[in-house]
Amino acid sequence: MIFSSKAEYGVRLMVELGRQSPEQPTSLKAVAEAEGLPLAYLEQVVARLRKAELVMSARGAHGGYWLARAPEEISMDEVVQALEGSIAPMECFVNEHTERVLCSHEPDAGRGCATKLLWTRVQGGIIRSLQQTTLADLVEFSRRGETGSAGSIASSAGAELPIHPITAEHAATAA
Repeated sequence: MIFSSKAEYGVRLMVELGRQSPEQPTSLKAVAEAEGLPLAYLEQVVARLRKAELVMSARGAHGGYWLARAPEEISMDEVVQALEGSIAPMECFVNEHTERVLCSHEPDAGRGCATKLLWTRVQGGIIRSLQQTTLADLVEFSRRGETGSAGSIASSAGAELPIHPITAEHAATAA
């Protein structure tokens, strides 16, 4: 499953806001410059995050954006779903109205889709990973990168999660 640039840019925006002082709104222009992202696209992304009540904003000379809640209280599934909608490994997988797992294959004598179990497990794994990762985890990880000590990161559950670089060999075996 490949997430769109909306998810990537939105998560990067949220991390940058998480790194800032909550007392001082941050301009979208400053985030765009810090992250090397297109300002016009960030404006579209931040509108979705505002609608989901993940960020707040103020207009004016000293206006900008800030997190609606503490980074520890924002899970990545909230952010990704606000930006991407339903998380589904296959286009035919989720009905937008009911959020139920579906299959668009022709009826097959009541047996159900042969691959539904696999895609249900893939979807569950992705959602669990996003639910178990908080914005605070990502902010802390980004700060560790500044000091050059990014060997592991503490999850919101308190356990240290090893960070391994993905090599071509790992990517091939994971696919």
